[in-house]
Parts: sequence; C-alpha cells; structure tokens
Amino acid sequence: MRVVVTRPQADAERTAAALRARGYDVLVTPLMRVEPIAVDLDGQWSALAITSANAPNAIAGNPSRDMLVRLPLLAVGRRSAEAAGKAGFTDVTSADGDVRELVRLIEASRRKGEGPVLYLAGEDRASDLVAELLERGMAVEMRVVYRAVTTPLPESLIDALKAGEVDAVLHFSRRSAENYVAGAKSAGVVGPALAVRHFCLSAQVAEPLAGATHIMIAAHPDEATLIELLAAGSA
Repeated sequence: MRVVVTRPQADAERTAAALRARGYDVLVTPLMRVEPIAVDLDGQWSALAITSANAPNAIAGNPSRDMLVRLPLLAVGRRSAEAAGKAGFTDVTSADGDVRELVRLIEASRRKGEGPVLYLAGEDRASDLVAELLERGMAVEMRVVYRAVTTPLPESLIDALKAGEVDAVLHFSRRSAENYVAGAKSAGVVGPALAVRHFCLSAQVAEPLAGATHIMIAAHPDEATLIELLAAGSA
C-alpha cells in the first residue's frame, strides 16, 4: 500500500519511518515548509503554552530563548511536549489531547494573579487558545513565532496520482489539506487526487476534501491514532 505524507519535512520523515516500520510504501511530499519569525519575547511570563511541535524550534535563535527554556511549558500533546524537551525545555507537561485539554491544564496549573502565560503560536491557528483562557480569567499573551509557507505539489506526487500509484494520503492539518486540493487543481489532477483514500486527524482537517470519495477521521487527534486508523482502513 502506497501512502502519501504531506507534512513539513521533519514531521513527514518521522511519520514515514513509523509507516515503513509497518510495511507501507511511503511517498514523502511536503506541501509546506516552516519558517521562524523574529519577534520580541521578553517579558515577565509565568509559563509558556504551545499547540504545535514547530514552536519550540522556532525560537532557537531568539535572544530570550535562554530565559524561556527555564519556564514551565504546557504542551497540547505528547509530540509537542517531546519537541520541547529536545529543544532544551526541562519543565514540560503535556495535556495529551487537544486545545480544550490544554486550556484545562493551564487553568489547573496556573494561579490567577501570576504573570501571564506566553503562547508561542503559529501564523495560522485552528483554534483560539487566547480567547479560551481570557474567558476563564487567565492572563495570557500570544506571540507568533513561525509561519507555514505553501509549496506546490511536487512532480513525484503528480506523476504518482496520474499513474494511479497512490492508495492513501494522511492529512494532519486543515492547511495541508487545503494545499493538497489547491495543488491538485493547479496540476490538473484533482480527479485522481480526490479518488484515493484520505485519513484525517480531525473533522476540521477533512473539510477542504469535500468531494473526496473516501474520508476517514481519527477518533483522537494524534499521529498514533491516525496510523491505527490507516491500518484498520487498509486491512
């Protein structure tokens, strides 16, 4: 079974390794690349919050990085927590879920009256963590520290779709699904692009794939659950 992974390169390679270990033929075709954004992160923060594994590495060259790595960091899930640990953060807690679980974790672990939580965010966000926390009376500020830049469908993917050599595509974000559909339209392969099986991290991720003949959505928004869904769907 040939599976396409369209995540940014580093994430895609990790996912591809997990899939190849299960015997899948994997075509890695990143449709986005992640770029850090220079921003002032100085402040009297009580903790950090992240909703993506891209955030910790995005501040690697920031002048405030050495101060920030000593703060408690609250991550949305295991993958983002692992990325923070690899980036040098030592006090990391994972909400092991989605933004709702992260909001509950922040509310439970931070005391009102403490310094604000600094949310290290991407330019495009699927949910409004800041609004959720402000509604609960939590002090929070957001800084955008990275952006995802769209790249076109590579020739390897276009050729594979034309030849009917793609069985499934894994979609980890709404943005990547949008890029996949837009790139397919631009390359004139929208028919075969939508005819393959699509495995999506959430219902929101699947929305740009309207018209696809086969869409499956993970019960829990993490990589392991998505891979298990693929295994069940390809059995």
